[in-house]
Amino acid sequence: MADEAFTHCQNCGTELRGHWCYKCSQAAVDYHRSFGHVIYEVLVEFWDWDSKIFGTLGLLIAKPWRLTIDFNGGKRVRHANPLRLYLLASILFFFAVNYSAKGLKFEPGRISAENRDKVAAEIEKKRDEIEKELEKENLTPDQRRKAEAALDYLTKPSPAPSASATAPTQENASPTIAPPQTSVAPPVSSPQTSPPISPAKEASPERRTYGGPEDRPFMIFDENEKSSTPFEKWLEARAKDKMGEHGTKMGLFITTLFSYLPYMMFCCIPLFAFVLKVLYIRRRIFYIDHLIYALHIHTFFYTGIMLLVLVTMGLNRVIPGTFAGWVIALLWITFGAQIFLSIRYVYRQGWFISTLKFFIGGFVYMMVLFLALAATFFVTLAIP
Repeated sequence: MADEAFTHCQNCGTELRGHWCYKCSQAAVDYHRSFGHVIYEVLVEFWDWDSKIFGTLGLLIAKPWRLTIDFNGGKRVRHANPLRLYLLASILFFFAVNYSAKGLKFEPGRISAENRDKVAAEIEKKRDEIEKELEKENLTPDQRRKAEAALDYLTKPSPAPSASATAPTQENASPTIAPPQTSVAPPVSSPQTSPPISPAKEASPERRTYGGPEDRPFMIFDENEKSSTPFEKWLEARAKDKMGEHGTKMGLFITTLFSYLPYMMFCCIPLFAFVLKVLYIRRRIFYIDHLIYALHIHTFFYTGIMLLVLVTMGLNRVIPGTFAGWVIALLWITFGAQIFLSIRYVYRQGWFISTLKFFIGGFVYMMVLFLALAATFFVTLAIP
């Protein structure tokens, strides 16, 4: 009722013919009102926005193409704004992604003694073939020595912690675990009974040892291997700083990388619209129409992924087994079919052309995402 008291615009003095001044576009709103009135308007505005969101999300899940068709056709008042809808879905989706990433642990990998013996036995079986292949390669003496030392180390059985601890293991071990005793030692390598590295090799100042596989670091930056280009030197220095010399900061680096993904995806949406513009250039559709569809389909993707993950978790707890697996597989197939049908109905082309453009556009956009992810990786490395 306070708005109706204005007969002239408070900004330019023009006589009002509605809520907005037709000359300067200022709204005829009286801000001199009680605090309770302001709270009431805020709640009404929020409820109207919230109700649109729920209705729009329901239509988005059932028929994602209908939102784009209605918006481009002028039927917009009953649906939420595409950008606002995308931001809401994006915030929820990447919040869930970042929350899940915090639970991941990136620690140096460890291999059990039993698995190490299995690997050593398999390499020992193929050692003669490996030696023959090395003979064919044009290796320098230093490269050959390193290759032989690596083979010696890999075929060495894991050391037993104690005699009492190894006795049960030897009784229960399968024939494939222990290295065969009749294998022929290669003519150029040391015998199998000798230490894995000869004294000459141990005396080599450029060799670095790290112990067994269970004690090895996640990443190794060899100071003796000099980088050949300034870019490689910069990359190695930034990797040491961001990930830690032994990968001790890898978890923090991955978490930081995930925090940049929302910005990366938001920047990729105009690129996706550009891919659609190229694919449908003969249809003479405005770029903004492609952009609206890009916002809607990304919102559908985020919402669908979150719902599918929740349904998968629920089914695995309630009815685990084959039936739950078939239901989950059917839901994922339906999810992909919804994306395909959205392209089919929004752009109104035949099934063959729509299928062809669906796969071409999907492949191109995957390349765009790969390049964007690589750029985000380097940005994460470069930012202090």
